[in-house]
Amino acid sequence: MIDSIYVGMTGLSSFSRGLRVIANNTANMNTPGFKSSSLQFSDAFYSSGGYSGRQFGQMGYGVSTAGTTMSFKAGELRQTGKGLDLAIDGQGLFTLKGEDGKITYTRAGQFQFNSDGVLVDQATGAKVMGVGADGGQTEIVVANSKTNAGKPTTTVKFTGNLSSAGTDQTINGVRVIDAAGGEHLLTAKFTNTNATTPGSWKVELLEGTTVIATQQLIFATGRPTAGTSKLSFSYTPSGQAAMPLTLDFSADVTSFASGTLSTLAFASQDGSPPAELSGTSFDSSGALVMTYANGQTVKGPRLSLARFDTADAVGAIGDNQFEALDSRAWHTGVAGGAFGSVRSGYVELSNVDLSQEFSDLVIVQRGYQASSQVISTANEMLQELFSMKSR
Repeated sequence: MIDSIYVGMTGLSSFSRGLRVIANNTANMNTPGFKSSSLQFSDAFYSSGGYSGRQFGQMGYGVSTAGTTMSFKAGELRQTGKGLDLAIDGQGLFTLKGEDGKITYTRAGQFQFNSDGVLVDQATGAKVMGVGADGGQTEIVVANSKTNAGKPTTTVKFTGNLSSAGTDQTINGVRVIDAAGGEHLLTAKFTNTNATTPGSWKVELLEGTTVIATQQLIFATGRPTAGTSKLSFSYTPSGQAAMPLTLDFSADVTSFASGTLSTLAFASQDGSPPAELSGTSFDSSGALVMTYANGQTVKGPRLSLARFDTADAVGAIGDNQFEALDSRAWHTGVAGGAFGSVRSGYVELSNVDLSQEFSDLVIVQRGYQASSQVISTANEMLQELFSMKSR
């Protein structure tokens, strides 16, 4: 009966540990990137009970626990709309580097740029690692990319119909950006020269009243000819070097008779002035995308991702982070293939299955009650034995 009490105690101890694991899982059901665990039970060693070598004579000594195993099943991806909230659709993990230089891994991609412009984990401040040009791991930094220098205009596009029955057309406000980021409003003047060359127009590019250059635009069956659909000019802003300009009529420009009314107009230009950084995010390949107020985008380093061959090589260390217990089972790389793709504006939620946890809770509770009942029964039998002796 003393043995029975001991066996019951192993049940109470083991089921208490099981309850703790369930409690930890349910407490973290809303923790981003959390991976649930399950407790492994095993039977205790056996004695022969005086019947050495005979299988039917073996008697057990209760139950023990063999540790926990983590489930790396993916959690739900929930949209947050924040460009630096990242999730991985696949098996990869983000790589972090702590202040002590230790490398850890996480699925909870809630990041931000600190005051030094370095991408870090919001919870711990650990640096998020990327892949440098040499293929090695590097920090992801925007400190030197806060401003975009812009670029000068090279192509100006037009759209609309230049009435073949008209005599001239003047388009003001042709916007051009110079190499220093300055803006200039030029004028394009079209004069019908059909009497000299069928379907032709003289095109003058002016700054104020000064003619920069003159070219010829020719239409055939209402469309610009291949040789004149893009006209090249050289424009020299005040105090700067000459810059090439192309007036592009190839896409949406026609010349049909429509009275004397023309709808030809300035459509767009490809230059941009200097501007400040207005947003950051990551694309599906894990590359940093920096967006500027002038509409320009620039790509930076790609995120360094990791994956493992077996869950036995992974250890949980808290703060939604994991460590490599066996470096031989770990691999590093970038998004794509086995590492998965990066989803910007999403966070992976916990993979805890609450209905499963409640089912396990009932089983653990019943096991604990049964073990307690065994101890109570054995105690009553001992008391009965002692009472018999006293009589």
